[in-house]
Amino acid sequence: METKTAPREAERITDEMPLLGIDHLELYVGNAVQAAYFFTKALGFKRTAYAGLESGVRDRSSYVIEQGGVRLVLTAPLHGTGEIARHVTDHGDGVKAVALRVPDAERAYRAAIRHGAHGVAEPWEASDPGGTVRMATIATYGETHHTFVERERYDGAFLPGYLPAEDGDADAGLFTGVDHVVGNVELGRLDEWVGYYERVFGMREMIHFTDRDISTEYSALMSKVMADGSGRIKFPINEPAEGKRKSQIEEYLEYYGGAGVQHIALATTDIVRTVSELKARGMEFLTTPDSYYAELPGRIGEIDEDLADLRRLGILADRDDEGYLLQIFTRTLGDRPTVFCEVIERHGARGFGEGNFKALFEAIEREQERRGNL
Repeated sequence: METKTAPREAERITDEMPLLGIDHLELYVGNAVQAAYFFTKALGFKRTAYAGLESGVRDRSSYVIEQGGVRLVLTAPLHGTGEIARHVTDHGDGVKAVALRVPDAERAYRAAIRHGAHGVAEPWEASDPGGTVRMATIATYGETHHTFVERERYDGAFLPGYLPAEDGDADAGLFTGVDHVVGNVELGRLDEWVGYYERVFGMREMIHFTDRDISTEYSALMSKVMADGSGRIKFPINEPAEGKRKSQIEEYLEYYGGAGVQHIALATTDIVRTVSELKARGMEFLTTPDSYYAELPGRIGEIDEDLADLRRLGILADRDDEGYLLQIFTRTLGDRPTVFCEVIERHGARGFGEGNFKALFEAIEREQERRGNL
């Protein structure tokens, strides 16, 4: 497999827009209270804040759920008309905004616009007794947004307009943060969006996979991984490639109604415990044939985990020059074959499971065949 991986100390573009990390991801959903129940019961999140009629918000209901360093906002419309309702009708449940924490929202927004970003919302600020938050929003692929969040002067419940949530469930302690967020874009637009992240955010291309790297007998795709200088924020971007049958990217684009976030990779420090707990909670994962594990010891060498546990749970493993990683992928989270989650544990490895691509994509194709979409 021929992939290009940038060296860890690659020369960086002047950092006009320092990024502190992913502040939160906002999903537009059809029913926020039901979505919050699913994420808390099946994935172990804890509700921490709420906005809706009781907090004076008249057009939407939003539940903030957290676990470790992961924060998700689940937002549903309260009326059948309006932007949120239209988005859910067009796309189903999906990620509307990947919010980035910054030290200066005004500066980040102005730098983004100067380098060609399309502005969605000029810098604004909101205050309550907990302090003041400054934000601004730009567009990216499809109808997805990036919101810059400056919250150093705020210690209230998530954002002004939100109330603290009373939740008896504890954070399950399964996830530590967001490892990466993957986007799918239309055929022929991959390089356009790679250039966008280079210009607007000063990100660099960390890894490049061609259709020869990511392919099966039936389908293929191309992917480039964009990362900020610190490596904390990683945005792989996929586009479909020509194949004998419909690829997973084409299926996503058809059912999502265009480009958007395909999956959210959640980091863990104990994937065996995490996956065991998630399965006990009812989460369903893509299946891996036993034949995959017959070749695994020779391919990845010595690891800390018991290979019997990996086989039992269907966890994939891969190694690069800097270490190894373990990963597994859920089935899609909703009725549409669009958004799903990845669970990943890194032991030094910086890659994305290149050695697992064939097994993973064949598993996805089995799901596509069951749906009649291959």
